[in-house]
Amino acid sequence: MQSKAKIVIADDEKEIREVVSMLLTGEGYEVAVAADGREALELADPSVDLYILDVNMPGMTGFAAAAEIRKTCYAPILFLTAYSGESDKMMGFSAGGDDYLVKPFSNVELLLRVRAHLRRVKEYAPADAHTILYKDLTLDLRSQSVKKGNELIVLTYTEYQILKLFLEHRGKIFSMGNIYQSVWEDEPVGDGSIMTHIKNLRKKLKDDSRNPQYIKTAWGKGYYVE
Repeated sequence: MQSKAKIVIADDEKEIREVVSMLLTGEGYEVAVAADGREALELADPSVDLYILDVNMPGMTGFAAAAEIRKTCYAPILFLTAYSGESDKMMGFSAGGDDYLVKPFSNVELLLRVRAHLRRVKEYAPADAHTILYKDLTLDLRSQSVKKGNELIVLTYTEYQILKLFLEHRGKIFSMGNIYQSVWEDEPVGDGSIMTHIKNLRKKLKDDSRNPQYIKTAWGKGYYVE
């Protein structure tokens, strides 16, 4: 457990804010709460390790807040939602989210998701400065940022980990199962979610899927970088 990790919770339901806040505070996390998306934006800064955003909030939805947060912040975003449909999940991933938790959820499940995201952030944060270069892409392992030429490409935590996985193992074809095991570890996630993250990653890199320059498709097998 990361006792010093900072988590922002945004939900328009006071009861949920209080329950989640008490639960995470009791685990030793530093917690900041917001009643809507705009308040969540006011709390967003590089010191935040994880965002937990309700999807349907008045004024500014969780999706809209996530899209704005993603412009400057890299930390994982976990959405809380009453809907479990694939279309809603696709919208969330497109907005910059990394994970979904459907209401009503158990306290144990929430804590497991939180711990998993914070653990991965810690494990994948290298101690020493280093870069991975590929064509016009520069992956900075210290700041966990990506540049295409001189342009900073803002990726979600999950998108960054997928790109890093491909660039560290050039030429290796990663199946959906390989990507799942490497990036999500023990968290359940479907092939559709993985494909959406890759689609969003390609879009941000301006990588035409019909003639990709970075992430290539091995039909029936998976994805790879040459």
